[in-house]
Order: sequence, then C-alpha cells, then structure tokens
Amino acid sequence: MTGIVLIIAAVLTGCGSSTPLDGPEDVMRIYRTSCLSCHGTELQGRVGEQTNLQQVGNRLSEEDIRTRIEQGGDIMPDFKSKLKPEEIEALAAWLADKH
Repeated sequence: MTGIVLIIAAVLTGCGSSTPLDGPEDVMRIYRTSCLSCHGTELQGRVGEQTNLQQVGNRLSEEDIRTRIEQGGDIMPDFKSKLKPEEIEALAAWLADKH
C-alpha cells in the first residue's frame, strides 16, 4: 500500500519530469489539484493536442483563459464552482505568461 501511495504522490507532484512546473506555490497547488490530470506535469496535455498549455499565452489572452477556466469548453469542465475567483485569476495570469 505504501508503494502505491508513493507512486501516486510522485505522479501528482511531477517527480521525474524533465521540465517541472514552476511558479508561485499557491498557483502550483491549484494546478496540481485541478489541472494536472488533463494538462500534464509539463503542460504538455494528456487528452489531445488542445489540452497542451505550454504556449497557451500565444493562443489565448488572460481574459480568454480566465473565461475558459470558469466556463469550461469543448472537453474541459467548468471550474467556477470548484475554484475561488482569486484562484482562477492567479491561474489565468500564470498561464497567460506561457509563450
């Protein structure tokens, strides 16, 4: 059982990734708990090319990213009821800087 817990913890924290997530700890916590399962440890996307966030700031403005997080779209669920407005704001600002 302990081995399984360690493996899950390693996957969720991005252990062993060549380009670990970097940013403010509060934003990284939000990303790890709400985004990592679909968008990956390197923002590479795990559910098709449209989930790749490595250069999302080139495709979407901060406002567009905020709206997508709040309302969802395509295959992405909405997070308006799951995240606080300030968490959405911080996550959108961080992602908008990805070029």
